[in-house]
Amino acid sequence: MTQPLLDRRTLLGAGTAAAFAATTAGTASAATAPLAPRPPMGWNSWNSFATTINEAQARETAAIMQAKLLPFGYDVFTVDIQWYEPGASSYTYSDKPQPTLDGYGRLLPAPNRFPSSAAGKGFAPLAADVHAMGLKFGIHLMRGIPRLAVERNLPVFGTRYRAKDIADTASICPWNPDMYGVDMTRPGAQAYYDSVFALYAGWGVDFVKMDDMSRPYDAHAPEIEAAHAAIQHSGRSIVLSLSPGETPVARADHVRRHAQMWRISDDFWDEWPMLEAQFTRLENWHAVDTSGGWPDADMLPLGRLALGARATKFTPDEQRTLMTLWAIARSPLIMGGDLRHLDAPTLALLTNRAVLAVNQASRDNRPHFVADGTRIWSARPTDGAGVYVALFNTTAKPMDVGLPLAMLGLPATVTATDLWAGQTIGRASHRFTRPLPPHGAGLYRLQP
Repeated sequence: MTQPLLDRRTLLGAGTAAAFAATTAGTASAATAPLAPRPPMGWNSWNSFATTINEAQARETAAIMQAKLLPFGYDVFTVDIQWYEPGASSYTYSDKPQPTLDGYGRLLPAPNRFPSSAAGKGFAPLAADVHAMGLKFGIHLMRGIPRLAVERNLPVFGTRYRAKDIADTASICPWNPDMYGVDMTRPGAQAYYDSVFALYAGWGVDFVKMDDMSRPYDAHAPEIEAAHAAIQHSGRSIVLSLSPGETPVARADHVRRHAQMWRISDDFWDEWPMLEAQFTRLENWHAVDTSGGWPDADMLPLGRLALGARATKFTPDEQRTLMTLWAIARSPLIMGGDLRHLDAPTLALLTNRAVLAVNQASRDNRPHFVADGTRIWSARPTDGAGVYVALFNTTAKPMDVGLPLAMLGLPATVTATDLWAGQTIGRASHRFTRPLPPHGAGLYRLQP
């Protein structure tokens, strides 16, 4: 049975979990409704737990997410990489992985880490409880077929073929040893992917972050197509997120037809040079037709990170820059920090309704190239008058950043509202300019 789609604009306006229930009371046709009509919002375990998250931690985190983030639209709860590896312990991977498999070479949760998965239940019990919280349930999946399944030459479900018949042992992820690629020219290859997504659809999975897909793109395109087809065959609405990047802009038409999210960079962490580089990548995607999908600037490395070892290295001004850029460029908003240590400033940063509305309900989002050391974006609200403007100072010194109102198609005089502060800051004539701190940003609504 397919999951109903969330009208997140209603949720943002109502601001309650009750609104979530109201908007999901009906059903939606997967044939007519896009799987991700707005940039997905949620939480992912990678930045804070690496490969190590267990069931107790997942349940605790989901409960915090339900209480603190769901009322603002964050509804996708995702368990990232190696949930199937009994001994996973860090950000590194075993050279000889021993993943938990079923008899058909499909990955299962490691029962020592996820006790409710025992006796073949998989993630179904955890997914059901996450759904009961009003959240969607997501998992991470590597491209291909487990090497252990090939070593054991396990059968492909529902066919006369076996793992060695479909494995491409020359197609190996350079940074993770878990899988071989699948040769989609061989009989049984699509049946394998169909069986994988059928199993996970049966668990109640709503979102799959599929890794080792977007780079090199053309080499992996047959498996991207296979995953998309397998989701369609599963009968369940599952959002497909491709990782890592850079996804080539030249392949925009292909990727938007087969996925709902695709990474525009390699893993993004809390380093200013990485954040500064995302400006150019998002600018490169802005003019491309990506209807039905979302270029993904990656997770938000905010709060407590890296197995609890440290807080984010972004300064408060850089954190605001991060959120402002993701909002105005309409990147998915996936929090990566440990919610068990969510402090008030980070929560406030994640839950500013006016800023989230820019991400969820704006159009004509585009950059303006006005001056060195600055970045400027504008957009239009989908409802109401005026223009959203995001101003960025990418230098290490304070700077006034602005642009002529005529460049935005606005009249000579407008009223400006600071969306981060939630305050009207007065009238501007002919030009809108604001003082910004080093690596700082502002987000405004200008109205006649």
